[in-house]
Amino acid sequence: MTRERTWRKSSYSEGDIDSDCVEVSLAHDALVRDSKNASGDVLAFSAPAWQSLLSWLD
Repeated sequence: MTRERTWRKSSYSEGDIDSDCVEVSLAHDALVRDSKNASGDVLAFSAPAWQSLLSWLD
C-alpha cells in the first residue's frame, strides 16, 4: 500500500537528509510515516480528519 504512493518530506526538515521528520502521502486519504523508517508503521487519516488536524495546527 505505501510503496505505490508518492511521499513528501515535511518542510520542517529544512532539507537536511539526516534530520528527524515525517513524510506524508496524500491521495484520497493521508498517510504519515517516519522518514528514517519508511518501512515502519504508518498513521492513516481520512481526508476530513487530515483537514481538521491541519486547521487545528494553523
